[in-house]
Amino acid sequence: MFKLNEIKELIKLIDQTSVHEFEIENEGTKLAIRKPGKAETVFVQSAPAIPTYTAPAAEPAAAAAAAAAPAAPAAPAAPKENLHQIVSPMVGTFYAASTPDTPPYVAPGSKVTEKSVVCILEAMKLMNELEAEIRGEIVEVLVQNGQLVEYGQPLFTVRPE
Repeated sequence: MFKLNEIKELIKLIDQTSVHEFEIENEGTKLAIRKPGKAETVFVQSAPAIPTYTAPAAEPAAAAAAAAAPAAPAAPAAPKENLHQIVSPMVGTFYAASTPDTPPYVAPGSKVTEKSVVCILEAMKLMNELEAEIRGEIVEVLVQNGQLVEYGQPLFTVRPE
């Protein structure tokens, strides 16, 4: 069962991204969140009853910021030049650095080893360091700092050594 504060936190997180629909299941309980414009209902499904919660309309500033946010770049269809892709192992928020004040872990041109930390993925308030798992050179960073990423989404391209 989801706690109310967890649901509120997920609603805030999704409101700050370009994601329009999000579903998660935990211990037989399914939670689906949809932004206004697509659908305005957030519901928790638990057998047999289905309680519902109507999401509050986004504040004008939040709605304008969400509309002005650039769309995520499309993932490359196939790696070029025998490039390796580092993909997200989970749904979460991508952070390029450990704190806002520090430089990113990697940038195009950075050399990495199998154990090099390339980013942090935050999921449910847990910070997870992602290692390159390959030796090579970062060719491209495919996502922006603070962007919500999905499972299997390419994050970096690497030219293997």
